[in-house]
Amino acid sequence: MATAGRKRGRKKKKKTTPRVTRKITKFTKKFKATLHLRHQHITKHIPQLISAISSAHTFLLNHDLHLLPHQSLSLESLISSTSTSISNIFSLLSLPPPPPRSSRATLTSSRAGVCWFERFLAADSDTLWAESFNVRESSFTLLLRLLTPSLCSISLSPNYALALTLYRLAHGGTFSAVSRRFGVDTSTACRVFYTVCKAVNENLGHLFELKSDINRVIVGFGWISLPNCCGVLGIEKFELGGDLIGENEVLLVQGLVDSEGRFLDVSAGWPGSMRPETVLQKSKLYLGVEESKEYLNGSAFELNDGNLIPQYILGDSCFPILPWVLTPYKGLSEEDGAEMAFNSVHRKGMELVGRAFGRVREKWKLLAKKWNEQCVEAFPFVIVTCCLLHNFLIKCSEAVTDETKEYPRCEEFPVFDGEDDESGKEVRDALAAHLFRVSQRE
Repeated sequence: MATAGRKRGRKKKKKTTPRVTRKITKFTKKFKATLHLRHQHITKHIPQLISAISSAHTFLLNHDLHLLPHQSLSLESLISSTSTSISNIFSLLSLPPPPPRSSRATLTSSRAGVCWFERFLAADSDTLWAESFNVRESSFTLLLRLLTPSLCSISLSPNYALALTLYRLAHGGTFSAVSRRFGVDTSTACRVFYTVCKAVNENLGHLFELKSDINRVIVGFGWISLPNCCGVLGIEKFELGGDLIGENEVLLVQGLVDSEGRFLDVSAGWPGSMRPETVLQKSKLYLGVEESKEYLNGSAFELNDGNLIPQYILGDSCFPILPWVLTPYKGLSEEDGAEMAFNSVHRKGMELVGRAFGRVREKWKLLAKKWNEQCVEAFPFVIVTCCLLHNFLIKCSEAVTDETKEYPRCEEFPVFDGEDDESGKEVRDALAAHLFRVSQRE
């Protein structure tokens, strides 16, 4: 009985009827036919796509001196990505790979074997210098003279090496894109780039003039009635791409600038998780003031009311107030004219830092992009290089961007909420009273 019950409980397997089988077969044939037609259609148009890419590549090679660098780099990137997509289509359709470009097209143009920079030099155009390297030819020549003794170890001639480095800094091109323009392989381009950056740091480091030209710096801040002021201190974020150092994918850079927007001191490479006051305390600037006493050690300035103002710098609100770092007042009362006068002048000073970092990012586009290279340790080194080149071009009287231009700042850092230094508060109060009196006379 149990066996019979199990038999009755079993489900009978449905048989496929001939009619259903015919429908499935018909649908399968139709699907295969449609797929075959689409395959033929795609295959038919692929040669046209390859021809279009080849024509675009030829246009790029024949007109690269007439295109702006960002235009040629963008077109080159589009050609490369389209070629990759077509190769993927060949793979999906199980087709033989597309034929490689002819060796003649791969080189440059009708002047096969002559790299872009060699043809650039033959063009001899001042406009092209500024467009390609963000410097005038006269400034390039002076910089080349300063750096050449430090570039003897590389196989590339110094003028090619410097031009390659400036081109990459100015436009953020990849090493492969830059290498093609200067007739070298990618590994050589990488090695040359970092060698030149090292030479800039070694030979132009004196352009951070906090110690060597402090009197000029102090005089420069007279335009906003800040006696004995030795700079304005801020901090900036630079983005990292990918998963290079963890979840806070930014590097912090502390910069001190003068009234002309020159960098007096730069401390780069601190992790984004670090608090600004910790960055300050670990920097060479802090050690030079607090320990070795080599910075801000000049005489005090006597105000009209007899108060003495030591040498100091203005600091962003994320820093602690110290006898030599004066930060803005918090929780202002509209009735306190002295505090309002100080914060107004302080705000103008802090704009100098934002403008300086903004100009560096705008001129050297490599810093405006996320740093995606695996050698993250080199990024702070590149940032300092760009700040030194910024100072060098100001020395060369090269026109910087519009003085009135606003630069977007990174997100604000939290206001320092630690204990205030009483000596610093006394210096700030004395300076605030002075600035209020000055504002009353205007």
